[in-house]
Amino acid sequence: MEKKKTIKAVKPKAEKAPKATSPKAVKAKTTLDKMQEANKNEPRLEAKHPEMFTQELKIPRDRVGVLIGKKGEIKRMIQKRANVRLDISSDGDVVIRGTDTIMLYDVRTIVQAIGRGFAPEKAMRLFNESNSFEIIDVTLYTGKSKKKMERMRGRVIGENGRARASIEDLTETNISFYGKTVGIIGDMEMVALAREAIDMILSGAPHGATYRMVENKRREIHKRRLEAMYHR
Repeated sequence: MEKKKTIKAVKPKAEKAPKATSPKAVKAKTTLDKMQEANKNEPRLEAKHPEMFTQELKIPRDRVGVLIGKKGEIKRMIQKRANVRLDISSDGDVVIRGTDTIMLYDVRTIVQAIGRGFAPEKAMRLFNESNSFEIIDVTLYTGKSKKKMERMRGRVIGENGRARASIEDLTETNISFYGKTVGIIGDMEMVALAREAIDMILSGAPHGATYRMVENKRREIHKRRLEAMYHR
């Protein structure tokens, strides 16, 4: 007698994702792993190729050695502190390269100050953003006369350097008479005061009257600053 066949209802199976061992899954995983590894190892574009900026200037040849320093110590110090690169030729051509435009400007000013006769340690006061650097063109007072230039140099520097030292002490600045220029480094307000004093001397004012003017204005500046601190 023929047995009856039992037919079972078969539920439709849900479609499964391909197993990890399937060729398709292995290929997808391998591709993803490669992409993740590449992204992991590849540095950011801005870090790998930062935008570089350049400043160029020229300093007197006799100041090149001062800018470089003994065994290159001054050059290295500036490069390390400002994260820039300095290329200095024996003729005084200086190229400054870096990614920070503000720091490039500061370094340019420092190099310019060294070029105008300042010792590196004094020029580096300009890393402080509250300080500034000004140059006075003495030929505006003397014209092309070498005799007048020497006379003005004597008036600004004074006997044994006393006139310059007095203005530096009163204004807490550094002053350098180099070539045909006078450079001033210090607090912005005090640099302006020192400039006014030097202008008076170059214009023929007596030293005594110049010192009194500086003392009076310095008191006013200090008084105003103390009041500003008190009212904060």
